Amino acid sequence: MSTLVLPTRRSALADVVPQSFLTDTLLAIGGAAFVGLMAQISFYIHPFVVPFTGQTLAVLLVGSTLGVRRAVSAMVLYVVIGLTGMPWFAGHTSGYSSLLFGYLLGFVVSVTLMSWLASKGNDRNVVSALGLFIIGELAIYAIGVPWLALDLHMSIAKAITIGMTPYLIFDLSKAVVAGVALPGAWRFVERATKN
Repeated sequence: MSTLVLPTRRSALADVVPQSFLTDTLLAIGGAAFVGLMAQISFYIHPFVVPFTGQTLAVLLVGSTLGVRRAVSAMVLYVVIGLTGMPWFAGHTSGYSSLLFGYLLGFVVSVTLMSWLASKGNDRNVVSALGLFIIGELAIYAIGVPWLALDLHMSIAKAITIGMTPYLIFDLSKAVVAGVALPGAWRFVERATKN
């Protein structure tokens, strides 16, 4: 009597790597380091108080590829280690910045939401992946902008004007890049694992 072996459905791209405590830990550390590295692509445009960075692209990729546990671990690690002195926040900074802390919390919320949506298959084609990345960006703003308004004692409308609106085109372009790249990575992995 033969046994039917069904292919395992991967819920995250990182599931290609055999799961163990060691690989999960290394993926979380790698995800945090990737965000820290991309945060060094950073510049300010006067009069805006929030930097333009590459780190949100890294947050989107971590959230969409690592799975919930590893992605959340990576973001918590990134935030905690940065708060305790590792200079891997935007512009080679570290420590608590009340102005920007809401965006850091938004990273954690974003990867949680994105990895859950990705596990439902929303990362497999360009249209749904683009939607996934836009939702991830909006989750960051949903926490970061109200925090900015509270910190600067201004209205939400004003905080949107200085902490979200100028960044939308930049962030949309990141979402498009990631939205095209991720389904392509899935196709590559699926072809490679069939052989």
